Amino acid sequence: MPTAIAVTSADLVLPAPDRHTPGAAVLHPPGQLDLDGALAETGALLERHGHLVAVVPPWLPSATVQRLHTVRAILETDRIALLPIDLPPLGTALLVRQLRQLTVCDFSPGVIASAARLLSHYIYAGALLGSVAKLDRIPVGLKAHARSWSPSAQFAVLAHPTPHLAKLGGQDKVIPAGPEFATHLTFARGQLASEWVAAELAPAWQVQGVLENPLPADSAAFWGTAKLVEFAAGIPDLSVLYQLVASVRREQCRWCGLELIGDRCGFCQAPLAAPPPADRQVPAGTARSRP
Repeated sequence: MPTAIAVTSADLVLPAPDRHTPGAAVLHPPGQLDLDGALAETGALLERHGHLVAVVPPWLPSATVQRLHTVRAILETDRIALLPIDLPPLGTALLVRQLRQLTVCDFSPGVIASAARLLSHYIYAGALLGSVAKLDRIPVGLKAHARSWSPSAQFAVLAHPTPHLAKLGGQDKVIPAGPEFATHLTFARGQLASEWVAAELAPAWQVQGVLENPLPADSAAFWGTAKLVEFAAGIPDLSVLYQLVASVRREQCRWCGLELIGDRCGFCQAPLAAPPPADRQVPAGTARSRP
């Protein structure tokens, strides 16, 4: 079975782009499942898939993040990767879908886990907001804060990869710089009635396809308002994703022994150059504390 990709909420699982892409496992938070249930849930995934890669964005509740680390520690396994990826909710869901696509390829679990950091650089994520008064994810000037009190105000905000904010209809350059490669655009409507994302942003970014999806539950809290339309653009083609990951030199983690790309292991988070202590030369796949 392919490596399992996991999320903490079902609304972070976008529809599969084809019949070959597997779904994602949903690791239920503490409010929905007790610790014994979480251990059984995660243990069953490891038994079925061998390795588990879970995306852990910083906007998750601290109790949920603590539960993930507790389960990993109690199970005493190096086969669970907890990936700290800093993307907005819809951008996170898009990255999760790309990781799901890669699991059907001939990549090892270590390469898939460390590929998340690489792929996140190619995701453009933002939102159209009715107010930036409570937005704390990117810098907001006093002028923009003052404009937020207007009932008809709308702001184009890009959070990743380069922060950008502009008020629609103002003197600023409204359309944020988009990707210079082929993408599909996914958007989700909150309580803001606007067609700007599909009618203006998508053509300006020359996207190859547009898909509407339900708004993730955490989006309103992330953007500081429920008056929004969230969007995320990323590479949809599996062959392109494959070539992107395959073109990066593979290394072996000197701490846990798994394959990796980039400068950090996705499973144990050890940097590439970090050797294990001389007295801790244990076989790969054995549980050990985080370096």
